[in-house]
Amino acid sequence: MKTWFITGGTPGGFGMAYADAALEIGDRVALTVRRPEELRAWAQNHGDRVLVLPLDVTDPEQVRQAVRKTEERLGGIDVLVNNAGRGWYGSIEGMDDDAVRQMFELNFFAVLSVLRAVLPGMRARRSGWIINMSSLAGLRGVTGFGYYSATKYALEAVTEILRTEVAPLGIHVLAVEPGAFRTRAYAGFAYEPVEETIAEYRPMLEQVRAAMIGQDGKQPGDPRRGVRAVIAAMSQDAPPKRLVLGSDAFDVVVSALEGNVADIRASEPLSRDTDFPVG
Repeated sequence: MKTWFITGGTPGGFGMAYADAALEIGDRVALTVRRPEELRAWAQNHGDRVLVLPLDVTDPEQVRQAVRKTEERLGGIDVLVNNAGRGWYGSIEGMDDDAVRQMFELNFFAVLSVLRAVLPGMRARRSGWIINMSSLAGLRGVTGFGYYSATKYALEAVTEILRTEVAPLGIHVLAVEPGAFRTRAYAGFAYEPVEETIAEYRPMLEQVRAAMIGQDGKQPGDPRRGVRAVIAAMSQDAPPKRLVLGSDAFDVVVSALEGNVADIRASEPLSRDTDFPVG
């Protein structure tokens, strides 16, 4: 029986889907959430196999306390799912500086805090799984979500290097990149008007907001099926390094990466001509 530590347990989201899937296969779950009262009834149905923890992941001391409580109550953490995060939209030039920094605190620096709190136990046991929930936007930037994309690109880089550093210690690391999934993530756009300091970008952002509102509740991805795909990937003899979730995301990512390779190859003579002459 494994112990899972999952951040971002908002009802209807990926965090809850991971928790339910882990419980279905007989494991224990520590699920963190900003408002634990939302999960009280759910937790009672699972007895001592579930621990719901209030947590602001941007507070490193709270993170350390949550990990310590999990280890005391449920044992060493075998699977970490870094799922907490949020997407804000805005232009690169005009987005408020505080909003940019808040997004990096939540989507990037908070992940580092959780990793650093959980990894000592995994290193001591020479085993473990780390699942970092990235995004389609971490492999192909999304217009209107430039800084959100930047946080996910940064997470992709950390995930890639972390994988090489902890592999000799028996720890596996997987990046998961969902496309549009039917969670509550899009619901807030209806209540958050465009806040843009530069008029030229407002029409673009209004279109982005309208598109997100229009997709809410109609996204093609099923979080529960997405989580089952992750668990299936973890059980493979040679697990993947990253897993794109959703047909929409798969097509977009493959097209974008192939386009990048073609663009790089088109300038190959210029790239190679920058070396010192040989001989």
